[in-house]
Amino acid sequence: MLGEIIIGIISAAVPLSITFVLVGLGEMFNQRAGVYNLGAEGIMMVGAFIGFYVEYTMQSGPGSSTLGMLAAIGVGAFMGGIMALVCVTFKAEQGIAGIALYMLGWGVAGMLFRVYIGGTTTIVGLQAVNVPLLADIPVLGPIFFSQNAMVYVTLFLVPLAWYMLNKTVWGLKAKAVGTAPMAADTMGVKVDRTRIQCVVLAGAMAGLAGAYLSICQTHMYADNITAGRGFIAVALVYFGKWKPSGVLFGALLFSLAHSFQRSIQVYGIDFPYEVAVVFPYLLVIVVLAFSGRSNIMAPAALGKPYYRELRD
Repeated sequence: MLGEIIIGIISAAVPLSITFVLVGLGEMFNQRAGVYNLGAEGIMMVGAFIGFYVEYTMQSGPGSSTLGMLAAIGVGAFMGGIMALVCVTFKAEQGIAGIALYMLGWGVAGMLFRVYIGGTTTIVGLQAVNVPLLADIPVLGPIFFSQNAMVYVTLFLVPLAWYMLNKTVWGLKAKAVGTAPMAADTMGVKVDRTRIQCVVLAGAMAGLAGAYLSICQTHMYADNITAGRGFIAVALVYFGKWKPSGVLFGALLFSLAHSFQRSIQVYGIDFPYEVAVVFPYLLVIVVLAFSGRSNIMAPAALGKPYYRELRD
C-alpha cells in the first residue's frame, strides 16, 4: 500500500511540475539577459484563457489543443513584447512594470472569461496516453510513460535550453548582455535587441504554460487558475541558480510537496490537512532562505537598464 501511495504521489508530481518548468525556463533566459519579469503570472492567465477558448470554440475538434497552445504562445509573446517595450526600450523599473503586467493579465483574462464563457465549462483537452510496452514497466511505467504529450515535450526542452544557452552564439550573447552589457556592446552585440528577444521568448513560454494548465491539466478555465505558479517559477529560477537542470529540480521538488498535500485527501493519510495545504509554499520559502547565497551567482546586470550613451 505504501509503495502504491509513493508511486501515485510521484506520478502526479511529474505533470504538475511542467507548468513551473515552462515558465522557469523562459524566465531563466530573460534573467540571464538582465531582465526579470514578475508579470509571468499575468501572462499565464491570459494564455490559459486563450488556449482554453480556442479549443472551446472548436468544440475540442482534431488539432484544437495544438491550435489552442499555439494561440497561447502568440499572446504570451505579445505580452512579453509589452514588457520588453516598457523595461528595455523605455528603461522602466522592472519590478513595478512586472506587477503592472500581472494585474493587466489578471484583469483581461477575467473580463474575457466573464464575457465569452460566463461559468465553469470543461473541454476534452490533451489526454494522458500510455506508451505501449513502456507503460507496463513496474514503477517507471506509471511515472514516466503514462503522461500527456506536453510532458515529454517539456522534458526535452530542458536539455535544449541548456544547449541554446551554452552552445549557441545567441545564448552566449544573452549571457553577455546580462553580465557585462557595456563590454558586449563594445564587441558589437545589440544589447537591447538581445534582451527584447529573451523577454519575448519568456512571454511565449509563460503563455504556453498557462495553456498547459487549462488544456492539459484542469481541462477548464477558472478565475485565478494559475494560483501563484508564475511567482513561484520566478523563485525557482533563483533556487536553480539560473540553470535549466536546477529549474527542473526545483519544479519537481515543489510539485512533489504539492502532490503530497493533494494525495492526503485521495488516500486518507492521517496528516493535518491544514498543514499540508501550506507545506509546498513553506518549502519554497525555506529552500530559498537556505540557498540565499546563490544570489552571488546572479547575472551582474540583472534588473539594471542599459544606457548605451554611457559607453561613450
